[in-house]
Amino acid sequence: MKRLALLAAFGFAIVAVKAQDLKKLQGAVTLAAATGNWETVKADVDKLASDPKMQGKPETYMWKARVYAAIYKNDALRAKYPDALKTADEAFQKYIQLDPTCKLASDNNCTDIAFDVYGTSFNNGIRTFNSKSWDSAGFYFGTAVTYIDVIIKNKWTKNSLAFDTTSILYAAYAYQNAKKLDQAYNYYSRLADAKLNNKEYVDIYRFVLVANSDKKNKTAFDKYLATAKELYPTENWEDYELDYFNKNYTLADKAELYDKEDAAGTLTATKYLVFGDNFYNISKEDKEKLDSAQLLKFHAKARDAFKKAYQKDNQQYIAAFNVGVLYYTDFENGDDAVRANIKKLQELNRQMADEKDPKKKQALSAKLKPEIDAIKAKGAELDKKEGEVADIAIDWFEKGYAILKDKQNKTTQEKNLTNKSVDFLANLYQYKRDKARGKDQKAYDDYDAKYKKYDALHQ
Repeated sequence: MKRLALLAAFGFAIVAVKAQDLKKLQGAVTLAAATGNWETVKADVDKLASDPKMQGKPETYMWKARVYAAIYKNDALRAKYPDALKTADEAFQKYIQLDPTCKLASDNNCTDIAFDVYGTSFNNGIRTFNSKSWDSAGFYFGTAVTYIDVIIKNKWTKNSLAFDTTSILYAAYAYQNAKKLDQAYNYYSRLADAKLNNKEYVDIYRFVLVANSDKKNKTAFDKYLATAKELYPTENWEDYELDYFNKNYTLADKAELYDKEDAAGTLTATKYLVFGDNFYNISKEDKEKLDSAQLLKFHAKARDAFKKAYQKDNQQYIAAFNVGVLYYTDFENGDDAVRANIKKLQELNRQMADEKDPKKKQALSAKLKPEIDAIKAKGAELDKKEGEVADIAIDWFEKGYAILKDKQNKTTQEKNLTNKSVDFLANLYQYKRDKARGKDQKAYDDYDAKYKKYDALHQ
């Protein structure tokens, strides 16, 4: 019993000694705070923290964080001890794991840990931001965010804050400039979640929408899109919807969505244009998966979408032009079919011409007559269809040209489309004119005048 009592007393003595060490350290910290002599107390806290018996105690990490945070705050000492922030942060993170409520820090006047790290990091953030050291600025502002969050959570400030908007915004912007987009997203999304709605914050929502398009995260995209539309109803968010659509939908998905939204009547002129573009400008990879019949279906779908874009907005010259181009493509394909049909007829006529024997020639003529008649009938059908397609193409090109012809200060695109429109119209009217030659003089003269008009307009 005496031996056990002796051991217990010895253990109590160790605890008492360590408590005295902590009390002594607390006094040294108080003196250092008054005098600024943190190097002396640094040696004391390093010694205490290296004692195996003191490791795992929240007080140890709290005092270490307090001392190193003060060193970090001091310009001269920070230069002498460049790892002061790292040491302070590691100690403080261990401390709050052991004392999540930060009661010890509040009771022992150690709240300066957070204020010293926050204030110094914020100032370093400004310095490095102004020098365009983006990665460093992101790190410092990010550190400032971490510590102001601690200050706010533990109500160590009288200011009524939910978070430090400035630090978060600058951390996001710095990481964005540093091309560290995931880190930037973490900060921007926090502000977006808070639904900040001053006009200068609109780019936050633009960033998170593009980021979620790139990540193919539809849930987050839809969430932030709804918020953006709610807070900034006059902004054009449709472009961001289309960005997600273009990046993340397969061709089959796009066709299905088009049919659904077209039937529901929810598509705008811009969306019709985008759908039309996707159905016409099919990627090489997708084209390889489609047969000719499927390609024709998408061709027709594109034409339908462009027509409806123009119906929604009759100033959509691109829609009118694109419909014209699609019909012109049909016209060119028809011309190829006409030429191929003529070639067949010429080949049969050549066979008859090559036969010199009158009797054999008569027999051959009788034999080939049904085939020749069929080719001629098909030729007449193809010619009729070509004329109809040419008329439709002319109509759409003239609609687009009418919008552009008198427009002042045209963009490069508008100038290009104006020139292309008159070129297509000249070609089509030339075709119509030549078809009327020797058959209808009035029609010939009318088409010739139109041809000359548009041919002269090319610049």
